[in-house]
Amino acid sequence: MSGVHSAAAGGAVAAGTSGALSGWPIGVKDIIDVAGMSTRCGSTAYDDTPPARFDATCVALLRAAGGVPIGKTVTTEFAYVTPGPTRNPINLAHTPGGSSSGSAAAVAAGQVRLALGTQTGGSMIRPAAYCGVVGFKPTHGVVPRGGMVVACESLDVIGWYTRDVKDAVAAANVLLPSHPAAHPGRDGEPCDAMTSRRQRPVADLADRPAGNADLPAHWRIACLPGHPGHLIDDDAHAALVAARATLRESSGYVCADADARFPVQRLLDTHHTLMHYEFARSLLPVVSRHRSRLSPRLLDAVARGLALPGDAWTAARQFQAHARDSWDTWFGNADLILTSSVTGPAPKGLTHTGDSGFNKGWSVLGWPCIHLPTGTSRDGLPLGVMLVGRPGADHALLAHAAVIHPLIDTRSTPLSPRLDPLLEKLA
Repeated sequence: MSGVHSAAAGGAVAAGTSGALSGWPIGVKDIIDVAGMSTRCGSTAYDDTPPARFDATCVALLRAAGGVPIGKTVTTEFAYVTPGPTRNPINLAHTPGGSSSGSAAAVAAGQVRLALGTQTGGSMIRPAAYCGVVGFKPTHGVVPRGGMVVACESLDVIGWYTRDVKDAVAAANVLLPSHPAAHPGRDGEPCDAMTSRRQRPVADLADRPAGNADLPAHWRIACLPGHPGHLIDDDAHAALVAARATLRESSGYVCADADARFPVQRLLDTHHTLMHYEFARSLLPVVSRHRSRLSPRLLDAVARGLALPGDAWTAARQFQAHARDSWDTWFGNADLILTSSVTGPAPKGLTHTGDSGFNKGWSVLGWPCIHLPTGTSRDGLPLGVMLVGRPGADHALLAHAAVIHPLIDTRSTPLSPRLDPLLEKLA
């Protein structure tokens, strides 16, 4: 990330205003505007782009809470698949994932306390899993996208990376709306003031009044062990099994395997149609002006997307709308879903960003997801699991994550909350 070690960055942190995120150094994925910084989308096509005049809405919210955007983080080319120069700070020979590669890596390396990313397929969750940090993808449409380069209207969502759940909650209380009217069907209270069935932390249940039928004796978790057609690495599978076993032993949770009716392949097919159809049409003006500066991978994706007929996109959107309201059909009365974040640890090599097959379906559904790091593979690479919450229940998901993560985190040396020494002294 440019500027992290510069005197200007340090001065910005030192000058941070008061607020919930006072003095927090923040990285911003380079498809989101920051006033005074150019948005280049990871492409030489935008090398001559002038600095943005205004902050994106999400950046403005963070700045108003005292956060200090100190630099842009690397993204793959137009947030697609062609990697940038970022390496995985846990093992430099392995990919950090993508497309929000720089954001996850900057948090893992201690360069920033919080970094914004985005997800279209697996671009938030996969880098979090590969770099061993917490990655939160909110419900689609909850975080405003003003000032972001949106390529896929039906899928793109802004999320964030932190080194622990506590910081993810602090960011959520700034970036997520807390008024119930903002999202029908949820009460939307902040994480530290939850009162409803799906917004009370597990610890509160021990003090529930006797005979109160509105409060469950246990919270229910549906465990989804894998996705058909995507083989899961032994270490990643073991991490999921261990987390499930721990939660089954917890007095606060009932953890049962999910119903097999969950239509994984249909969701993956829908994602393919939505992403390629919308991406191609969003990027067509760029292709027309800067074809020679674009990678063969991106040009191929645009060509494939333009070949998709409009009725295929319409059918995909119709299924997406139906699927987003199907939690009760597929997962019954479960409060959460527990599943694997990725098919395995970060792959070796820097020419690809890994398999997003475990993420695309959740992007279609638009439900909130959080990756929780829980251990390391036999090769010393990060492992973890993902929790999925009901649509709109973002604060509740984060509250559960705060309770669950200490139970399932087996790392002997979790990431230190310390920042880069220069920023630590100034924050």
